[in-house]
Amino acid sequence: MVPQTPSFLLRLIPSARLLSLLGFLAAWEVAGRLAASRMLPTFSHVVAVLWRETLSGALPANLGITLWRIAAAFTLSMVLGSALGLAMGRLPKLDRVLDAWLTGLLNLPALVLTVLIYVWFGLSEASAILAVTLNKLPTTAVTLREGARALDPGLLEMAHIYRMPPGRVLRHVVLPQLAPYLFAAARSGLALIWKIVLVVELLGRSDGVGFQIEVYFQLFDVTGILAYTLAFALVVQALEWGVLQPLERRALGWRA
Repeated sequence: MVPQTPSFLLRLIPSARLLSLLGFLAAWEVAGRLAASRMLPTFSHVVAVLWRETLSGALPANLGITLWRIAAAFTLSMVLGSALGLAMGRLPKLDRVLDAWLTGLLNLPALVLTVLIYVWFGLSEASAILAVTLNKLPTTAVTLREGARALDPGLLEMAHIYRMPPGRVLRHVVLPQLAPYLFAAARSGLALIWKIVLVVELLGRSDGVGFQIEVYFQLFDVTGILAYTLAFALVVQALEWGVLQPLERRALGWRA
C-alpha cells in the first residue's frame, strides 16, 4: 500500500508556498531600499509602475497581443507536434525517416530559426507565430513519441478484439495513457513559448511585451522591465494554477 500524506501536511503546503513568496517579496523590498539605485528598484516601486502602465492601457494592450501570439503558437505546436509524435511513436519506419530532422530542429537555436523566418518571410505577424511554433513543435513531438511508445499493447489488443471504433479507442484507451505526456508537453511548452515570443517580438514586432521590454532596455529603465516581467509572470502563474493543474487533476483522476 502506498503511504498517504498526512492531512495536516497537505493543509500546510499552501501556507508554505505563500510564506515563501512573501519572504521573497520582503527581501526584494529591503534589498531595493538598501541599494537605493535605479538598477535595483524596490518591489513597491515596480508595482507602482505596473499599476500606472495598467491604468494608461499600455500594459493590457501589449500583454493581450503577446498572449494572442502565445495562444496561436501553443495551439499549433501542440496539435501538429502531438500528431507527429504519435505517428513517429507508432510507425517505426516513419520514425527512422524523420528522426534526424526532428533532432536537428530540436537543437537549432531559437534565435537562428527566428532570424531565418523573418529573413525568408518578412517581419509579419504570420512569421512571428510560425517562428514560435517551429521552435516549440519538436519538443512536443519528442514527448508524445515517447508516450506513444509506452502505450500498453495489451489494452490496444483488447480494444481490437472487441472491435471498438477508432474514436472510442482514442478516447478510452489511448488518451488516458497519453495524458501525462500531453500535460508534460503543455507545461514545458508554455515555459518555452513565452520566452521565445518575447525574443520574436524584440527582433521583429512593434508591439507586445517583448517590444516594450526592448524600449525600456534602450532607456536603461530597470523598473519598467521588471514591471512588464512581473505582469507576465503573474499571468503565466495564473494559467498554471487556474487552468493546467485543475485539468491535470481531472484528467489523471482515474489513476488514484
